[in-house]
Amino acid sequence: MASTKLLDTIAAIATASGAGGIGIVRVSGPAATSIAAGVLSHCNASKLGSRHAAYLDFKQANGDLIDRGIAIFYPNPHSYTGEDVLELQAHGGTALMQILLARCIELGARQAEPGEFTRRAYLNEKIDLAQAEAVADVINAATAEAAKSAVRSLSGEFSQRINALLLKLIELRMYVEACLDFPEEEIDFITQGRVAEKLEAITAELKAVFAKAKQGSLLREGISVVLVGQPNVGKSSLMNQLAGEEIAIVTSIAGTTRDTIKNAIQINGVPLHVIDTAGLRETDDEVEKYGIARTWRAAESANIALLLVDAAHGITETEKSILARLPQEIRKIWVHNKIDVANDPALVKEKDGASHIYLSAKTGAGVDLLKSQLLKLAGYENNSEGIFMARARHLEALTQVQAHLYNAGAQINSAELVAEELRLAQERLSSITGEFTPDDLLGEIFSKFCIGK
Repeated sequence: MASTKLLDTIAAIATASGAGGIGIVRVSGPAATSIAAGVLSHCNASKLGSRHAAYLDFKQANGDLIDRGIAIFYPNPHSYTGEDVLELQAHGGTALMQILLARCIELGARQAEPGEFTRRAYLNEKIDLAQAEAVADVINAATAEAAKSAVRSLSGEFSQRINALLLKLIELRMYVEACLDFPEEEIDFITQGRVAEKLEAITAELKAVFAKAKQGSLLREGISVVLVGQPNVGKSSLMNQLAGEEIAIVTSIAGTTRDTIKNAIQINGVPLHVIDTAGLRETDDEVEKYGIARTWRAAESANIALLLVDAAHGITETEKSILARLPQEIRKIWVHNKIDVANDPALVKEKDGASHIYLSAKTGAGVDLLKSQLLKLAGYENNSEGIFMARARHLEALTQVQAHLYNAGAQINSAELVAEELRLAQERLSSITGEFTPDDLLGEIFSKFCIGK
């Protein structure tokens, strides 16, 4: 965002699109006071009072009534953006909201860009970058657990953990750089300062933060799970069991499912994007061929593949050939379905480094075992306490910090090299909260927000 844009006054509808009981138009910037006087028929911001709700008429330039509602003025710097902010709460009709917004623009505001209110809050140091991203995550949270984690990040828990690590990293870096002033005694200073021991402590704390961040990333992004196998092994039945409703058509006719069917479900608050696919077999049916091709494409982009087999037959050469075609990086679970036919018990087995779940998609026996195994394979622990929302860029930064700390430990006898690795680690860690963040990345982050945020 160009610096001149920060001098603009911006306005936008802050509530969701569509009709509602209440709608809010938000204004932020130096002209908020004059806009208040214009909309509120010469009742200026000072008469409104600070953070005081007043029930007033909202007027057009010719004095015609737009609506009657609540006006609240937040003087800088005690507002969301750190600027003068005016909020106009009216009836939430779609047309009425547009009329009220147009009136604010007529009085000197411009339409806000996506995420511009939150971007101003960040630039005015009301929140850091991790908290700013959490605003969007709170809005977009698909499960209760995701919402809780996003609120933790928004409240600053994630940033506090990062800043605590930063302080220790900076303190250690300062000590090591001081050693460079005494090159003859460099090794003794490193030893006496217990640099290796402090590095290990920072690395251990970073590992704990990383684990919580990865959990939060799962809550945000979810897990993509694809069901693959021969026709009539129960993929659609299992899809319905996981979803808890009849999503896919189930018949005894092989090849009933001819295209991928996607459904979003959740297990313990973790979103799962489950994809039922066409049965894999040789066929002359052109439609079925197309569905099979889409099955392979779905498998290539999944996080986890459930390989279904008939428990009566076990893993045959056909299943082995399916396994061979799946990308190696995809995590896999063998699902032995139809245990109800032989009245066998549901169970989990680990064999040759792979998980095998024995269940009945028809009766539901063993489906809970599968759900637990899915969470375990995804790396999610059944304890959401302390988890904060994290994004791919956060995990990438933490991974790079780990690498720099490892390099520092490997070069512990050279204060110069250790200092440089610590500098790089500090820079990457600071990028999470926004201390070292390029403008192009900021533009990408805030462009994904809604207009009113």
